[in-house]
Amino acid sequence: MAKKERWENVVPPVLETTPGYIPDALFERAPYDPTAGEKGGYSNYSYWGSTLRAFRKNKVAMFFLWVLIALLVFTFVQPLLPGQRDPNLINNDPETGYMLKNQPPSSEFWFGTNAIGQDLWARIWSGTRTSLFIGVVVAFFEALIGIVMGAIWGYVRKLDRLFTEIYNVIDNIPTTIIRMLFAYMMRPSLFTVTFVMCLTGWFSMARFIRNQIVIIRDREYNLASRCLGTPTTKIITKNLLPYMVSVIMLRMALAVPGAIGTEVFLTYIGLGLPVTIPSLGNLINEGKQVMLNGTLVYQLYYPAIIISIITIAFYMIGNAFSDAADPKNHVE
Repeated sequence: MAKKERWENVVPPVLETTPGYIPDALFERAPYDPTAGEKGGYSNYSYWGSTLRAFRKNKVAMFFLWVLIALLVFTFVQPLLPGQRDPNLINNDPETGYMLKNQPPSSEFWFGTNAIGQDLWARIWSGTRTSLFIGVVVAFFEALIGIVMGAIWGYVRKLDRLFTEIYNVIDNIPTTIIRMLFAYMMRPSLFTVTFVMCLTGWFSMARFIRNQIVIIRDREYNLASRCLGTPTTKIITKNLLPYMVSVIMLRMALAVPGAIGTEVFLTYIGLGLPVTIPSLGNLINEGKQVMLNGTLVYQLYYPAIIISIITIAFYMIGNAFSDAADPKNHVE
């Protein structure tokens, strides 16, 4: 009864049933500030910063990243170290003048020598440098051309049929035949191998980007952008491609070992780099010829180990970065 009396003292009985009535005694009204509506919020959120933080949490990927960095740095530092031999130098015995061929690993030749007395230690690191250069260049052009052509192919409806027919014609020709034809027509060199792989490597990337864009191009925010008169290039770069950052980074990471594998294959069939340019493909081809000899199998093991490390490292790094770049995995 006392509670009811206190309420009656605050709210007059005549106003208790008035709809929307707010008793002044129960609330404290905020003062009116005309500048409050102009104040904006601030957030220090960064997409790439969040991506890197998520990537660093993956200990396995960080380990392989450091392994890859160390491998890459050493390929450039190795020629500058004291006591290093030219990878194309044929080493002869100073007493007899005969070639020091097929020497097993020792303190003088850490990885041994090949069939003509060349130091495998120097050739493997020179070949790793060459193969990584080819892989990075091919992956860059595959991503650049593939993303541009795939975005146009998927977003511009008038070009979809034309691009699809061109792709179907080219896709029905085996890629190996195209590469073989250009390798035969051009002189064997580092440029030839890189050009041949860049010529055909972007097809799959373009097709993949096209399929992804077709899925999301008609979503509400893209339709709204078109209705507001947003240019096509801005819609592609601001609305569509950021949605595919994670999968693009994964395919780029896998393109590097893929290009190295293609270089190994071309060299294996005799269409790769000349023997005067050391590469992992040349080294594996040379090791393949002596692999049946148990005492010389080291000539195949060492380049195969380097290729395996590079392939596994790029695969682990690419997968981890793809997961970290997915906005659903690091929304803050």
